[in-house]
Order: sequence, then C-alpha cells, then structure tokens
Amino acid sequence: MASKHILELLGDKAEFLLNHVSTTVPKIDLHLPSPTHVDDIWIASNRNNQVLRSLQNLLNHGRLAGTGYCSIFPVDQGIEHSAGSAFAPNPIYFDPENIIRLAFEGGCNAVASTFGVLGIMSRKYAHKIPFIVKINHNEFLSMPNRYDQTLFGTVKSAWDMGAVGIGATIYWGSAESARQLKEIAEAFQLAHELGLCTILWCYTRNNGFKVDGVDYHTSADLTGQANHLGVTLQADIIKQKLPTNNGGYLATKHGKTHKLVYEKLTSDHPIDLTRYQVLNCYSGRVGLINSGGESKGQSDLQEAVATAVINKRAGGMGLILGRKAFQRPFAEGVQFLNLIQDVYLDESITIA
Repeated sequence: MASKHILELLGDKAEFLLNHVSTTVPKIDLHLPSPTHVDDIWIASNRNNQVLRSLQNLLNHGRLAGTGYCSIFPVDQGIEHSAGSAFAPNPIYFDPENIIRLAFEGGCNAVASTFGVLGIMSRKYAHKIPFIVKINHNEFLSMPNRYDQTLFGTVKSAWDMGAVGIGATIYWGSAESARQLKEIAEAFQLAHELGLCTILWCYTRNNGFKVDGVDYHTSADLTGQANHLGVTLQADIIKQKLPTNNGGYLATKHGKTHKLVYEKLTSDHPIDLTRYQVLNCYSGRVGLINSGGESKGQSDLQEAVATAVINKRAGGMGLILGRKAFQRPFAEGVQFLNLIQDVYLDESITIA
C-alpha cells in the first residue's frame, strides 16, 4: 500500500489511480524503467559511448539514482512566459543560483534551464548536478505574440559549459513545425556526436486542434503521434503533457488514425491514455516524462502526486516539474520535489 501521506494527498482519487488494472496495452509488451535502462536499451543503438555515459550520469544522480526513474527540475519560464510572470511570486528565482540550488537540494536528477541561467553558474555547479540546456524558446515580447521556437544558442556552447544533455521544443502541427523539425534534427545529431543526450518537449500547437469548444492539444492520440515524431528524431527522452482527453484525430478530421486506437489501445482512464503516449515512445524504449503543469495554488501538491502516480503506473520514466516547486518558499519547494520523488521510490506503487 502507498504511504499514508501519498494516500492522504490523493484523497478520493486514491482507489481510482492506485487500483486501476490496465486492459489496453499489456505491461509485458512495454520496456519499463529499470536500473539497467542504459544497458537494456541504448547499448544496441547508434548512440556512442559518450552519450551512454551522459544518460547514465543523468540516471545516477539525486534521490532516484539507480532506479531508472528521473526527476528533472525545469525553469525556462523567464523566457517562455516572462520573468515577471514566473518569478514575481518568489523573487529569489530571478537569481539563477537559486534555480540550480533548488534542483540540487531537492534531490533531482538534473536541472533543465536556459543558456543564461546555467552558463552563469556552470563552473560552480556543472560537476555537482547534471545540466540540461534548453536550446530554443518561444519569447513573448514581440508584438503581436507568436507561437514559435527560436534557437538561443549552439549545441557546442552547451557542451562547453559541461552539460550532459540538451533540451528542445517542437510545436507539432504549427505552421513553423517543418523548420523546427529540421533545426532540432540537426541539433540532436550534433549533440549525439559530442556525447550529449537529448530531451524533446513534444507539444502540439494549432488553433485547429480546438473543435466545438473542446481543446484537443492534450488528447492522447495527438500527443501520442507527437511523441512518435519525437523519437523518430532520436530524442533519448520525451517530455509530454499529461493527456486530458482523446479523439483529437476524430474531431479535427485531418491526418489518419485507426478505430483500434480508441477501441483497444486506450480507455477513458488517465493511466491508459498516458500508456498510449508511452506506446508511441517505441513501446517505452524511449523514456516518457510528463510535465507538472502550471501552478494553481493549494491543489498543486495533490495534482503533482496524481500526475506522478499516473506516469509511473502507465510505464513512464518520471516527472519534469518546475513552477509548482519554485513558486513557493525554498524549503517548501525542496519538500515538494521530494514528495513527488517518493512516488517513484514507493515500491508498492506498481505498473498497472
């Protein structure tokens, strides 16, 4: 049985999430996170020895070291949303050192942030916690606001500062996605040549994904396909939002799908919807980490724990959570990250 604290936080969701038995994709058909993930998956691949070392370094750090799961602390909101909107609730995070300290003291596997944040503190911390440098961003200072990802630096610069990997976003479905695909495919190839691992933020973005008042940007079928495109670019880890519904292809009536996606491979349960995301990551060979989402206040902890349970029981590799932790006092942020990690350390919370 899960720990008392986790049960209390899940509240009336506990039985729904912890006792669900998946009847969609059998867990035996998936490659699940394990302490031997690099040996089991990547030794047979085209990743060179330096990439294998970077992946192992990432998975061997923090409180989840040696489990095959990972907890990554990401902060790129200073660009993606504006520093004021991100850090005004807790101004200490205008100082990049506090971002890295929170990841380090919070027992995370890695800190993912911008060239500026990681670069200005790299000599002090690059050997203490793995760095993931986010190489592209959507900046919101231009008028009118636009939804595009622009490269902010080079892969070589990330390598120079001692990073173990790079992260990037592609807005699949957007008018700019073809250019982003080409840019990131080339960046990932160079990163692998230099020995860096790669994480892709696989987000969908198109106003056409909203149909009859329903937003399908986080539907299981569309995000699943985004994941499948991401692993085709040779991402080593996929970051995806938790699915909130299904049937995006059916609603938009574009592209192609199959009735068995909805009749056999998914159900309405969030664990089964997330498992379809895992299935599209080459049946779990490429780890799926789900995002923690925006901070909403008092419900943050319950929502984050529920997300971690869903990800773990679906067959995912972990959580990448930022705002819910840094938009609160530092000590509370550490406790918040630790509690999420406790879900992955709790052996009674098993694969559905």
